[in-house]
Amino acid sequence: MDESTRSSEKLRQVVDVFWETFPPFWRMIQAHIREVAVEQFSITVEQFHILRHIRRGRDSVSALAEAKDISRPAISQSVDLLVTRGLIVRTIDPQDRRHVKLDLTADGNALMDTIFGDTRQWMMETFAPLSANEIQALTRSMESLKKIL
Repeated sequence: MDESTRSSEKLRQVVDVFWETFPPFWRMIQAHIREVAVEQFSITVEQFHILRHIRRGRDSVSALAEAKDISRPAISQSVDLLVTRGLIVRTIDPQDRRHVKLDLTADGNALMDTIFGDTRQWMMETFAPLSANEIQALTRSMESLKKIL
């Protein structure tokens, strides 16, 4: 077997392991976040994603609608509920009164900190059975994957 064939086979193995690993693990993470968001905070997964997008800098209904690829009225309805719950605040941009900026309130940030902290703890517990060498190898692998993404 020549070097090119061996390299192709190794790449095929990486792709196969990726598909066997990442989608199921991502579904587990999503299920955990859903459980925490819905059961502990009574917010929908959609509302969680809106809060997450606002936290990441999407600061308007238009930007959220574009990021989520859904209509502005659908986003507006969810934003209205989150404003009512005190998790989001709207402010009018003094330079452009047409732009209504969305920000998380202190309660909104605390909710997100709790969900992400809980999820981080759950992930640490999930990885805990791995040996120190396995954790180091997994970390190196994730760093390599991050480079190409």
